[in-house]
Amino acid sequence: MIVMGGIVGAGIFANPSEVAHRVHTPFLILGVWVVGGFIAMCGAFIWAELATRLPGAGGQYLYLREAYHPSVAFVYGWGLLLVTQTGGMAAVAVIFSSYFRGLTGVNWSDSVLAAIVLLSLTAINCLGARAGSNIQNLLMLLRIGAIAALVVLGMALGGSSLKSEPLLGQPVSFGLLKSIGAAMVPIAFAYGGWQTATFVAGEMRDARRDLSRGLLMGVAGVVALYLAVNIVSLRVLGPAGLDATNTPASNVMRVGLGERGAQWIAAAIAISTLGFLSQSMLTAPRVYYAMARDGLFFRSVGKLSSGTRAPVMAIVLQGVAATIIACSGKYGEILNFEVTVDFIFFGMTAASLFVLRRRQVGSTTAVYRAPGHPFTTILFVLSCAGIVGSAIVAAPGNSAIALCIMISALPIYYWWSRLIRAHS
Repeated sequence: MIVMGGIVGAGIFANPSEVAHRVHTPFLILGVWVVGGFIAMCGAFIWAELATRLPGAGGQYLYLREAYHPSVAFVYGWGLLLVTQTGGMAAVAVIFSSYFRGLTGVNWSDSVLAAIVLLSLTAINCLGARAGSNIQNLLMLLRIGAIAALVVLGMALGGSSLKSEPLLGQPVSFGLLKSIGAAMVPIAFAYGGWQTATFVAGEMRDARRDLSRGLLMGVAGVVALYLAVNIVSLRVLGPAGLDATNTPASNVMRVGLGERGAQWIAAAIAISTLGFLSQSMLTAPRVYYAMARDGLFFRSVGKLSSGTRAPVMAIVLQGVAATIIACSGKYGEILNFEVTVDFIFFGMTAASLFVLRRRQVGSTTAVYRAPGHPFTTILFVLSCAGIVGSAIVAAPGNSAIALCIMISALPIYYWWSRLIRAHS
């Protein structure tokens, strides 16, 4: 449940249509979702070994710092603040906006609604108000309930047969490969989150056994869930209908239960999306806070509010950055912006396993060993490179901005390092 909860967010309610925008036959649409799930499985096993080798707090920040250099970890934290975490939040906020407009009929743009929800949640989190565990569980149940309702109703409706559709829809060519690569970008975003399960490795009685089983069952469960949603969407709407909408879940429910059904699922998605955003807003600021406490970021970011004990400045920085990204483009463009940098660090983190194994970091009795290494690790690193390349080809402008933001961290790191040495 930890693995599935970390993966299943709002993306599955929007990304089936994003994939259908880029590949147009059921075979290709379902095929790329299967490939994405396999890549996620390989990554999950790599992170399981990394987590048992370096069980301290910090996750990727820690792995990159220990395997390479503190500057690499700083670039990761910088990118987390200005691209990956904030870009993911912006994308989810845009999903909320799409379904909120369908629910209320408000004629505001997705960017405006996304900005309102992001800034509002930022303000709430700065006040120290966070949802209790019962509320978070309720929101997760709403998300699962919405998916279950979508799948059950879609199966009951029946619809067209997928067997009559062509396999590829076009001759094998570079253009087809380019389309498949572009389709992997929203899929990579939808499968993201499996790495968060490794944070609890240190609290498991037998991490070598339980973490591997949890990752295997969790990722496999998500693959089955995502395939079921896509099969239902294709049967009810057809490839062309799925391509023509940005709110596939509402459209499927509208076919089965009319406008009232579309409103029900839009409400469930909007509410669960808010819960996802609220929960994610309190995690990444701890990385910026830690960077500041290490002397590598503004001192104000490393301070906690005396009243709420929350890192207010870190939360505000993240909220403002996410709002700017949400206003900068459409959902698909934001995905390319976020995925470009995110998968660079995924690839580098996976490659760090070679370094840590060579240095024999971690106890041989407590370390979980990734199955299929080095072949599965190499495959994952190459897949990350392919996804980054596809994101750059699909949106060179947004990807260039994201890469420039990431690279700008290096001179800033060395400037801050010199300041630290000068004052020490």
